[in-house]
Amino acid sequence: MKICPYLESSFEILGRRWNGLIIHYLFNCPDYTAQFSGIKRDLTDITSRALSMKLTELAEHNLVVKNVTSGTPVTISYQLTEIGQELSLALQPIQEWALNNIELNLEHTN
Repeated sequence: MKICPYLESSFEILGRRWNGLIIHYLFNCPDYTAQFSGIKRDLTDITSRALSMKLTELAEHNLVVKNVTSGTPVTISYQLTEIGQELSLALQPIQEWALNNIELNLEHTN
């Protein structure tokens, strides 16, 4: 039996560290948009360099768009695209499954 190449491609994106969490984070932001500093602040374990690389990677997959607003100072934000929002909706049943079936040791989480 052959694995569906579309499913395989989607797992290649989601299987990379931080990608799913960034998508989930942006989905829960107003207008699906956040500034780099806000994402970095709330995803405490990711380095600035890794976050920058992940946002670029997600943009290459058309899941996130980078918005630059001119002014003083220049404002840079990241927003989920429509397909990024669709992916986040598809992840919600997985989150529900995890809530019901995975026991976390919250003592060791931030």
